[in-house]
Amino acid sequence: MGYTRFEKARIVGARALQVSMGAPVLLEVPENMNPVDTALLEFEEGLIPITVKRLVAKRKS
Repeated sequence: MGYTRFEKARIVGARALQVSMGAPVLLEVPENMNPVDTALLEFEEGLIPITVKRLVAKRKS
């Protein structure tokens, strides 16, 4: 199952913040690339170590 656009935005934003605060980058990128573009590349490659927990509503019988 894929991510919604809101989940993708949250994941990329959180990862971009980590990169901007000095977290190691998980792939080879030019040094002048901004953190958001770096996070987007990592997301597209499936390298971001972040998971999404979805709450599932209980069904009424």
